[in-house]
Amino acid sequence: MIIGIDIGSTTTKAVSVENGKVTGRVKARAQDAVTAATGAFGKIVLENNIKITSIEKIKITGAGASKIKDDIFGIPTSRVNEIDAIGIGGMFLSGMNNIIITNIGTGTVIIEAGDKGIFHFGGSGVGGGTILGLAKRLLPTAEFGGILELAKTGKLNQVDLLLGDITDTSISFLNGECTASNFGKMLDTASPQDVSLAIINMVYQVIGMLSVFAAKAKNSGSNEVCRVIVTGNGSKNVIGQKVLLGISEIYGIEFVYPDYAEYTTAIGAGLSRD
Repeated sequence: MIIGIDIGSTTTKAVSVENGKVTGRVKARAQDAVTAATGAFGKIVLENNIKITSIEKIKITGAGASKIKDDIFGIPTSRVNEIDAIGIGGMFLSGMNNIIITNIGTGTVIIEAGDKGIFHFGGSGVGGGTILGLAKRLLPTAEFGGILELAKTGKLNQVDLLLGDITDTSISFLNGECTASNFGKMLDTASPQDVSLAIINMVYQVIGMLSVFAAKAKNSGSNEVCRVIVTGNGSKNVIGQKVLLGISEIYGIEFVYPDYAEYTTAIGAGLSRD
């Protein structure tokens, strides 16, 4: 059995992998990488009744992996490149090959994975961390569940400047409901609900458009459907998914959300051959 651990900047995920199958998944939170890694390891062992003697190796990846200098609890521990882990995990969970993967965490990374290898396409510092950081200054809550709850009843036209605000006609394939400028209107009457929705909308529009550019570049000259596999904690944001749906309808991109997508990087680490 292999234990794969993704030590993120906010959340650490651990999975157990046996015979190419994922048999367990857990999440843990801690302030430092060592506590996060050992906590996640202990949690997956206890919750899945795993015998320590059955664990052949621990494979770690993510932002905090560099902080782990030695073996964990005496079990051989190796480090897996995070880009490779996302690529391996994304292909495994989606059952697809030769794909673009957009991994949304604290920031966002975009990867191309397939027969020719796994490549870092690009990314952005805009992600879940952006939502939480802006919420601390602009909203009455910086707790993610609270932000989402506020956003459910928000109205974008109170905060964002829409094309319909500045022109009576469509521009190219964009109609009046499309964004001309995020936070470009910001009425004095804008409520916390409106601001919350606008923050999530801005973050996912940036992520969505970067994904569009990556998918279109990869499929240039091809008749294949442009698909983007969305992974990471941010893949589960239901309001963010609606934003990406709007982008998909405009640009003809299919965003795919695999089951257990938030565990992609940990799964990729566990399945890697490192």
